[in-house]
Amino acid sequence: MTALTASHAVVRTTGFERMLLTTAAGLDRFVATRLERRGTTEGPRAAQTAAGEIRSDALAMGAVGMLPR
Repeated sequence: MTALTASHAVVRTTGFERMLLTTAAGLDRFVATRLERRGTTEGPRAAQTAAGEIRSDALAMGAVGMLPR
């Protein structure tokens, strides 16, 4: 859903209709920004996997007597 704004006031629109269009445009912008932000970050599964791998590496190093820094 995309709302286009006019550079001049249209006589046939009411204040309520303009408010609805402004609200729709704001919601559209919010959703688009949120989708872009979510698309660039890794999901929680990837973070859990990475943390598990780091922990298992630290345990393996501790088993041989090396302390991770």
